[in-house]
Amino acid sequence: QVGDPIPNFSLIDQMGKYRTNKEFRGRTLVLFFYPKDDTPGCTIEVCGFRDKYELFKILGASVCGINNGNEESHFVFSNKNKLQYPLLYDKNNLLRNTFGVSKYLGILDGRVTYIIDSEGIIRHIYEDFLDGSAHIKETIKILKEIQN
Repeated sequence: QVGDPIPNFSLIDQMGKYRTNKEFRGRTLVLFFYPKDDTPGCTIEVCGFRDKYELFKILGASVCGINNGNEESHFVFSNKNKLQYPLLYDKNNLLRNTFGVSKYLGILDGRVTYIIDSEGIIRHIYEDFLDGSAHIKETIKILKEIQN
């Protein structure tokens, strides 16, 4: 929920490095859960975050994508799309379930973006399964509001 602290996590990224919530303290974090590597909607979403990555940095935010694709799947997907940010391997959807990301139509992993402040508190949640590009627009809008 908005106002809640994010749960502690330690997940491996596409380069084999463990990433924890603690390493993002002191910066805003954009944490987006997406359904599956190398599908059309997810490719649009991850490339949208890639294309606006410099703007996210200017707005003081780090970006991480998360799903249950393994390290190898994330590595191939990240390299293919030249991503500059980590994709985290959420084995068995443990973090997804902890965050309470619901399934779309009860069967497909949901698409939800969380904006987390520098203290680790959830400030905004955006959910839209069908329009991955909307997540980028919404995130930029909220990050600008946070800055002002």
